[in-house]
Amino acid sequence: MARGKKAAKALTLEEKLEQALVPEEEQPYAIPENWCWVKFGYCIELISGRDVALSECNDRGLGIPYILGASNINNNKFIIERWIKVPQVISRKNDILLSVKGTIGKLYIQQEESINISRQIMAIRLPEQLILRYVYYFLQNICDVLQEAGNGLIPGISRSEILDKTFMLPPIIEQQRIVTRIESLFAKLDETKEKAQAVIDGFELRKSAILHKAFTGELTERWRKKYGVELDSWISVFLSDVCKVNPKKLDTKNLPDDLEVSFFPMSSLSETYGEITEPQTKILKEVRTGFTNFLEGDVVFAKITPCMENGKSAIIGKLVNNIGYGTTEFYVLRCEKKIYNRYLYHLVRDQYFRDQAKAVMTGAVGQQRVPKDFMETYPLKLPTVIEQHEICRILDEIFFKEMKIKQAAESVLAQIDTMKKAILARAFRGELGTNNPSDENAIELLKKVLAEKN
Repeated sequence: MARGKKAAKALTLEEKLEQALVPEEEQPYAIPENWCWVKFGYCIELISGRDVALSECNDRGLGIPYILGASNINNNKFIIERWIKVPQVISRKNDILLSVKGTIGKLYIQQEESINISRQIMAIRLPEQLILRYVYYFLQNICDVLQEAGNGLIPGISRSEILDKTFMLPPIIEQQRIVTRIESLFAKLDETKEKAQAVIDGFELRKSAILHKAFTGELTERWRKKYGVELDSWISVFLSDVCKVNPKKLDTKNLPDDLEVSFFPMSSLSETYGEITEPQTKILKEVRTGFTNFLEGDVVFAKITPCMENGKSAIIGKLVNNIGYGTTEFYVLRCEKKIYNRYLYHLVRDQYFRDQAKAVMTGAVGQQRVPKDFMETYPLKLPTVIEQHEICRILDEIFFKEMKIKQAAESVLAQIDTMKKAILARAFRGELGTNNPSDENAIELLKKVLAEKN
């Protein structure tokens, strides 16, 4: 009489091969003849993580590193924040770690001997017949697909989403050629990317240097010489001497409740362009109380962190029925005759002004604000209104060109990312010009992989 169930019959290599290969009708596209389409799960070992209670972790470097989730992976680097003494699920050196919950698709080629992985991470372990960076680039190539597959309130993907992926397997020598070609092309793109990023990173520094020249008289030195104006025509004033800070609100009690007016929440103001980019319209009764009121030509300056530090300021343009309202987190600056509103706008957008404002902010962390008395008592050297207009003309001309240069650099960065995706797509179609038809067919390589797997 049999003792228990009979053990399942072991599959032959040919049976394993039949299961691993993707049927011709299911193959996504044509690849070189000596490659083969395989179900990814037959080529790798997939290890799911397990969460560890934070009470079992420490930040003192005791035990082995613990990777909680995608936040610990940045630019293929592992940021260690916690350690654990009693390991649960261990990944090892040269595993590819993939974030599978929350932020999906972050990748890390493990350099550490051991890491404890949470359930937000899966480890992909390779046989020796697969080139590590070939698989890494394959995962990069399908990253968008994995992200689209994410579901749930906190997006996540299952093991099957990874194991069932179709995988193009070339001969091992071709895998290495593909990696070499990808990295050669990427290196050239990265060099261009560094130059474009340097242009973007230097934008604020160049802008600050130009504004310094503007507010010290250097920018209009030739203009003054041409028109016989002396630098001593600049006068020392406080900001409140030449503009009203939060002037008295407009009296609207005799206006109808259903009158349409402009409305600007903080989100409507672009910190990049320093202007209102998403104006809204509301009826007067909705905003009459509890909001800041302003008129056309007023300068608004965000007083709360981080909006202030980010440079959220603008000149108020055309308003619906000449009336505007917005968040109380704006300071409204209404210019008098001695100061041109565009000159004031450039002044409060200047990094130096914002740094001075940041140094005196008060309030709880995350809710700090610039005090009103800082605005009112801010000292400045003020040129004549005519010279202010000339300064602004020059600034607007320079900044227009600078912004175009910055936008061109940003466009280059976007194009580089697109080009990298295109390179990866071509790589996994066998279109990088690296394939040698005389290489041994990848079927033979697959047989070796399957023979080693239980």
